[in-house]
Amino acid sequence: MEMKRFFVKTSVWLLMLLLAVPPGAIAQQSEANTVFKQEELEQLVAPIALHPDSLIAQILMASTYPLEVALADRWTKQNASLKGDALTKALESQDWDPSVKSLVNFPQVLTMMSEKLDWTQKLGDAFLADQKKVLDTIQSLRTKAQAAGHLESNKEQKVIVEEKIIKIEPANPQVVYVPTYNPTVVYGAWPYPAYPPYYYYPPGYVATSMMAFGAGVAMGAAWGYAWGNTNWNGGDVDIDVDRNTNINTNINRDQAKQKMQERGQVNQKGQGKWQHSPEHRKGVSYRDQGTAQKFNRASSNDAIKSREQFRGRADQGRQDLARTGGAGDRGGLGGQGAGGDRGGAGQGVGGDRGGAGQLGGGNRAATADRGSASGLGGGSSSRGGAFQGAGGSGSSARAASSRGSASRGSGGGGGARAGGGGRGGGGGGGGRRR
Repeated sequence: MEMKRFFVKTSVWLLMLLLAVPPGAIAQQSEANTVFKQEELEQLVAPIALHPDSLIAQILMASTYPLEVALADRWTKQNASLKGDALTKALESQDWDPSVKSLVNFPQVLTMMSEKLDWTQKLGDAFLADQKKVLDTIQSLRTKAQAAGHLESNKEQKVIVEEKIIKIEPANPQVVYVPTYNPTVVYGAWPYPAYPPYYYYPPGYVATSMMAFGAGVAMGAAWGYAWGNTNWNGGDVDIDVDRNTNINTNINRDQAKQKMQERGQVNQKGQGKWQHSPEHRKGVSYRDQGTAQKFNRASSNDAIKSREQFRGRADQGRQDLARTGGAGDRGGLGGQGAGGDRGGAGQGVGGDRGGAGQLGGGNRAATADRGSASGLGGGSSSRGGAFQGAGGSGSSARAASSRGSASRGSGGGGGARAGGGGRGGGGGGGGRRR
């Protein structure tokens, strides 16, 4: 009898405890504990696993900063005429992570990452979760490609096998060729029908069973920022700030070393293991609560400064709109109306007027599928694989956005909360992309 009473009391207390837990807390904990399945990892790294080692390192690091990638792609297109010293000077003035700057040397790769923001963020999330597992997965796919007869040395690349580690290096250290291939062919039969591999074909590519190489890329000024390199055996990326010094001698490496030393990222020689820098995330949300708690530094001076800068721009925007009659109550530059979405301090790219707001661009109604599960998707997003719904073009980042709105007090421009179509105004739909 006593035992029965004990179990009843215990059950009651457990029930009360469960009821006391805030709704969603258990779900958040479960989400934080989830990891990428092996089939998901292979799906993600399929389009880059056969790239040269040094380029893969830059892609993996840069993928953890999706907003900067999109901004860099837009900047590169707008400044395509910059060469030599002019490019060096212009890049030094940008505050992007060095890995992002290095990709300016490879516009094709930068465009792929910018146009496929959903994939970029997922790849970055996977790398943040487990660097070694991502690198091991790349090695696994290389082994499959080699077994299928699609990975071998040629005039563009050297394939080196060292103790079961497959390395890919440029045949000419001064020129890098980026391969394009069909992942469903080059690795042999794809074993995961539910997880088709992501892929990207640049303009002019004709899908074949063979790897194709475009024009070689000469190691220019931007590659001077390629400080990371894959450490296959260690399962991480090694950083050496003095790497590629001969390519670009105008980078202020001493300043970079000092900043990274202050964060405990490198030693006095500027060498260390790669560590994610939250300030370069520019407010883009992390995959789960655990990762967010690990990396978010919302109270840091950099974050506060960033918010103040955006707030100042938004105030100026409100004044300008008030003088012209306004565009609704909460619209304006990335507000809820007039074509933006709720703008954060740098969470957006890829829509029409999202700017530094939500990375989906577009609006909150009818035009989008609200991006991917991570919120980076974009106007034409869905949740499919193989780059379906991998985001909009990623080319319309407007860094002046931050909850901007038109004058609430002015009586012009379509009345309160109207603007360009109320909450749903502006932004268009767009078909699915592949």
